[in-house]
Amino acid sequence: QVQLVESGGGLVQPGGSLRLSCATSGTMESISTMGWFRQAPGTPRQLVARIFSGGYINYGDSVKGRFTISRDDAKNTVYLQMNSLKPEDTAVYYCYVYIRREYWGQGTQVTVSS
Repeated sequence: QVQLVESGGGLVQPGGSLRLSCATSGTMESISTMGWFRQAPGTPRQLVARIFSGGYINYGDSVKGRFTISRDDAKNTVYLQMNSLKPEDTAVYYCYVYIRREYWGQGTQVTVSS
């Protein structure tokens, strides 16, 4: 059974940094796509960043130039380095992978506040 375990969320001041990690277990298949979405209260879930197996990356417009996504296929892990964080980045961040279908993590809270 595929499971995703996220870590790295928390409280940070504006301008600070956080690094999220998401490790996938329970599969021997290659993961074609890994990514992060986020959802703030009362808003739809939105793309933060995703990285494809060939290395192609796309970012949501609001995080371009501040966030960096990367993956370690040997560890089935995807990372999200978040710099220059703003209060509007506050949300629950969800990891997702695509292995024949989508799988989602449980979500990790990121709060940017002074």
